[in-house]
Amino acid sequence: MLGRTEAGIGEGRQLWQQRLWRQRKRWVAVTVLAVLAVTWAVIGLTKQNKHEVFDGLPHNYTYLEAESPGKVQLHMMAVKPEDVVLRRAGLPLRQVAAYGINGGFFYGDDLLSIAIMNDVPVNGAPQGYGSGWFNAKYERGTLVWDGAAGAFSVQVAASGDDLAVSDRGNYWAQGGISMNLQHEELWAAAAAAEHLPFEGEQRLRSGLVYDQSGKLWLLVTKSLCTAEEFRTAVQQTVPGGGREGIFLDGDGSSQMNADEAVLTGDSRPVVQMIAVAGGK
Repeated sequence: MLGRTEAGIGEGRQLWQQRLWRQRKRWVAVTVLAVLAVTWAVIGLTKQNKHEVFDGLPHNYTYLEAESPGKVQLHMMAVKPEDVVLRRAGLPLRQVAAYGINGGFFYGDDLLSIAIMNDVPVNGAPQGYGSGWFNAKYERGTLVWDGAAGAFSVQVAASGDDLAVSDRGNYWAQGGISMNLQHEELWAAAAAAEHLPFEGEQRLRSGLVYDQSGKLWLLVTKSLCTAEEFRTAVQQTVPGGGREGIFLDGDGSSQMNADEAVLTGDSRPVVQMIAVAGGK
């Protein structure tokens, strides 16, 4: 009798253990399904968050990415000069429904670099402080597209009044600091005379460069570099001959909206941007 009782107890224990194992398997299955559901939800939200306000706009640019021998990572947008729109931003660029990059220097809501389209500054009235009519304090390198002549130039100017163009109703001008890509012996002295900020510090950088074919390159780095390192990287990686251009505002203002790369700097609002036509 004792042996049978022990056998019955053993069978009962075995059945209990089997039921417990089945319950654990069900619990594990439910847990796995719950984790998968949460994961799918997170993935769905991530995909939604990847939608940008400039998605689907006319793609009037060509994108290129390169790393210089000095390890400066350059993101580039090539555009036709006719497709450039200098415009007010007032927000971090990622919140602006336009492709493009940051523009000139600013303080608060005042634009301290020339930014003019067809004799109209982008941030106020002609001759107004902070409007984009002036390169504040200093004469500085200003990249000019003369639409009537079909030609680029970099002109050292203090204001829109100083710009030499064929037709005041058909040009745009973006202020910055002269790069002097064709003049190794001049660039450092010119940059000092034009008061290039933080020239020797490791900062994010941005710039505007044209070549002799008439192509315009909008440039932003993803890596920190000095002004000289940035300029050298431009010479080594930007396609085209006869290039010339300007440094734009840098550091946290170095921002880019492109389908291929969204560079946010430190996400600060910028007063002005160099946009690609077709934005909202």
